Amino acid sequence: MKKYLVEIFWSNEDVGYKAVVPDLPGCSAYGETMEEAAREIIDAQEAWLEACLASGEAIPQPHARARKAA
Repeated sequence: MKKYLVEIFWSNEDVGYKAVVPDLPGCSAYGETMEEAAREIIDAQEAWLEACLASGEAIPQPHARARKAA
């Protein structure tokens, strides 16, 4: 599987941690802890990619890069 950047951040709206894959639109997961969100995004990413293949769409190439701290 290709390696995609995963961003994990606190969401006041969800009152927990949200994980997103910027290169896979709509691919996100939730967790009460950062670790839980990190585990959940693995399943979400796999499901996203499977749906993409099933629909005949091309798998996006990873482009997003981590930002350097200021």
